[in-house]
Amino acid sequence: MTSLELAKKAAAILDDKKADKINVIKIEDISSIADYFVIANGTSSTHVRALSDELEEKLKEEGTSPTRVEGYRSNSWVLLDYSSVVVHVFTGEAREFYDLDRLWADGIKMDWQEK
Repeated sequence: MTSLELAKKAAAILDDKKADKINVIKIEDISSIADYFVIANGTSSTHVRALSDELEEKLKEEGTSPTRVEGYRSNSWVLLDYSSVVVHVFTGEAREFYDLDRLWADGIKMDWQEK
């Protein structure tokens, strides 16, 4: 699976679990961190954990596991690092506070629903 396919798959899984404001941002040309960021909101800290669990489980079923998971106990932000794709799942308040969409505005916002 290419990094773009992984990012789109992650976005679709999050969407199926009712994540909000899902963005896929191509950052490979401006950063060595990853090729893509997937950023999404949960409605509460419980929803953020449920989204993260669902994503990790569904991708693991396809043979892809994160190299690390950070912030699971934070109640506001979980980061799942799949090397070429980094997924950020926030509460609404945490997303506004960290504002990664603005920080990575030089990246290219991708249409993740496009086939």
